[in-house]
Amino acid sequence: MENKPNASAAGLQRRDFIKKTATAAAAVAAVPLLRTPVYGQTTAPSANVVGANDRINVAVIGIGFGIGKDHLKGIHAKANDNNTKIIAACDLFNKRRKYAMDTAELTEGQTYDDYRKMLENKDIHAVVCATHDPLHAQISIDTMESGKHIYCEKPMTRYLDEAFKVYDVVKKTGKIYQVGSQGTSAEGWHKCAELIKGGKIGTLVWGQGFYCRNSVGGEWNYMIEPESTAENIKWEPWLGPVKKRVPFSAEHFHRWRKYFPYCSGLLGDLVPHRLHPLMLASGNPEFPKRVVSVATQNVFADKNTPDTPVRDVPEHVQLMAEFPSGYMISVTCSTVNAKSPGFAIYGHKATMNIGSSGERIELVPEKDFADEIDPETFAGLKPEDIRMHEKNWFDCIRTNKMPNANIELAIRVQTVISLAEMSDRLKMACLFDEKTRKITDAAGKEIAPITYGTLPLS
Repeated sequence: MENKPNASAAGLQRRDFIKKTATAAAAVAAVPLLRTPVYGQTTAPSANVVGANDRINVAVIGIGFGIGKDHLKGIHAKANDNNTKIIAACDLFNKRRKYAMDTAELTEGQTYDDYRKMLENKDIHAVVCATHDPLHAQISIDTMESGKHIYCEKPMTRYLDEAFKVYDVVKKTGKIYQVGSQGTSAEGWHKCAELIKGGKIGTLVWGQGFYCRNSVGGEWNYMIEPESTAENIKWEPWLGPVKKRVPFSAEHFHRWRKYFPYCSGLLGDLVPHRLHPLMLASGNPEFPKRVVSVATQNVFADKNTPDTPVRDVPEHVQLMAEFPSGYMISVTCSTVNAKSPGFAIYGHKATMNIGSSGERIELVPEKDFADEIDPETFAGLKPEDIRMHEKNWFDCIRTNKMPNANIELAIRVQTVISLAEMSDRLKMACLFDEKTRKITDAAGKEIAPITYGTLPLS
């Protein structure tokens, strides 16, 4: 760092005094990264407690191509490094169970088409849930109530009411819960929280994030495997709590992110990758006070893929969330334009530009505070990585500490996501009271949260 050549002696003395004062204050007022209680055991401990040096036996539920296969393959490959072993896998598609056997060296008796049967295995310590969204809540709850820890892919749940049910079970059982938003394990976001809490950017004003893609044939129009038939896939269990029951559909099975009964689209897939780190970076993640979201579909890219219906969910979404502290977050996600301006967090005194993988931070002072704050660059920070995020979960199981995408962060993020879906689909601004967990409109009228069966496409 260099002094500005035009800085006056008085300005330098003032900056020196402020730095010393801020350093002393930070030492006195140091607080944990998240203002949350340590996990407490409010029920009898499970018999399968994992010691610091014990192997963690893992099961994976949901082995679809993409994230499910990645967890299975990655955890198996890193078994020696993490002292873990995959001892069971579950999927409703027989082809994927065969893949699990071949990839993770499992026997036929170690694969299941009913996760509840699998949870009866007392040798399992921890479970990865990589199913589609409607199954997240019940699998998470059943897993923890069976005495096992859970890593659940984002979003936390399909709807808000079930997210709070999961939250309450985490608090009751004391199990280690991690959401699969691997950006939260990147060093940059934790450094941002440190800088913000240290007063480096002044009062927190707003954060912005983007996750934009483009596809000629439409996002999520994945290949439909020819083996995808009603004989090979258990369809009714796959539908789970969804109210709009439809006959077996390979289109829905493989491309479920396109359809509201199974997913909120961009809000459930891409938005969590931006919300989790932006909220973590504040140093004090809050429940939202107000959420507004607008989404559109005007390209209809699905029409460029033969024999596929047009999606229910939007192609482009923008949301804005206001928090009690005054911090605001803006997130834009698209499947029809890939231009992304980037991550930034703005304070009254300085701005932080952040690399898309949390690998770099550029601290830029506002000109009126240049005598008080030096520009700094933090490079070479560990970027987001799914293997590192899994390891964080395993480490926390052994130490009983809060993981990076823990339940306190997850429930706050899910509240923003769910209110954003309500805002767009019901054409309203959603106000939230964290004490009562109630949602109201601008006139103060209570609005029931969207859940299964609330709308025709749910």
